[in-house]
Amino acid sequence: MSASLRSLIESGTKLYLDSVDPIEVDKNLGFGAVGATSNPAIIADIVKRGGLDATLERLLADGKDDEAIAWDLTDGLVRDAQEKLRSIHEQTKGNAGWVSFELDPLLEAPDAGLSLDAIRKRYVELGKRWSQGHTNRMIKVPATPAGLNALETMAAEGITLNVTLIFTADQYLRARDAIWRGAQRRDDLSTFKSVYSIFISRIDVYTEQHLPDLSDQAQGMLGILNAKRLWTANRDFWAEHDLPLEQELIFASTGTKKPTDLPWKYVEALAGSDIQTNPPETNRAVDESGRTFTRRVDVMPPDAVQKELDERIDIDAMHETLMREGLDKFVKPQLALLKLIAEKRTALASPD
Repeated sequence: MSASLRSLIESGTKLYLDSVDPIEVDKNLGFGAVGATSNPAIIADIVKRGGLDATLERLLADGKDDEAIAWDLTDGLVRDAQEKLRSIHEQTKGNAGWVSFELDPLLEAPDAGLSLDAIRKRYVELGKRWSQGHTNRMIKVPATPAGLNALETMAAEGITLNVTLIFTADQYLRARDAIWRGAQRRDDLSTFKSVYSIFISRIDVYTEQHLPDLSDQAQGMLGILNAKRLWTANRDFWAEHDLPLEQELIFASTGTKKPTDLPWKYVEALAGSDIQTNPPETNRAVDESGRTFTRRVDVMPPDAVQKELDERIDIDAMHETLMREGLDKFVKPQLALLKLIAEKRTALASPD
């Protein structure tokens, strides 16, 4: 582990990996990572590179359909990462060592034709299925209307939850309060753990596109300001409840999108607490940066920047745009994964 990564971890940040690629998991464990996450884009990329050809061929030979194979591949990769992180989970008594498993994004596809209540029920069913028997697996549920409505029941059932695609305070508050209501219906809170994934860089892409006339000081700062405010709200809420495990924010979408930004822009700004789930290339950049990272998560932008952003941002419009784009980024990779499996099936069935 480099001095830069060590300083980030010593500042109080828990380093997670935004991948379950076995090669990247091994490498990032060496970087000091204590968790990982999956999503359809990650799984599709691994399959596309040919990293799962042998497993894929075996599953095809078993006669499974494309959808079942897609979920078997996902489950296998997540299980592998869980096993590698199990000792960390045990050492921290459940405060780290988690791997997140994304539920079916096609439930929210525009052409799925499902009612909000049907999606909610399906999230609960899938959450029970994919969490059963796992001690260090989190179930990822998006902060959509259906996803938010499923959280209380899932928390009451004892499912450990990672609420993803959070862009606004309203989403965070609804998710947190629903999970806490559900948790209080349990007989025992000793293993209760929840996390809330706040997306960051996508917010700054939004302001670049929709508010290009923001001042130089304010442009590219909304994602950081939003994350810090939600971190403060989360810290203050859970401090009142004296729970055995930490209920944390995940700083997600931490890879920079603007070429002129330093690759560790968000890592540095949010160093010092909770979880950063970083893409492999971001963790590599931090490793090679030569920088010393110190606690910055509770250092707010200047008042003038906060005032400008508060006055200029239409939160509802931003939320609508980013949720539509976010769901699209989950749906399309899942469809791409199914297409890859179908193509592999055809290729194996064709004569040489």
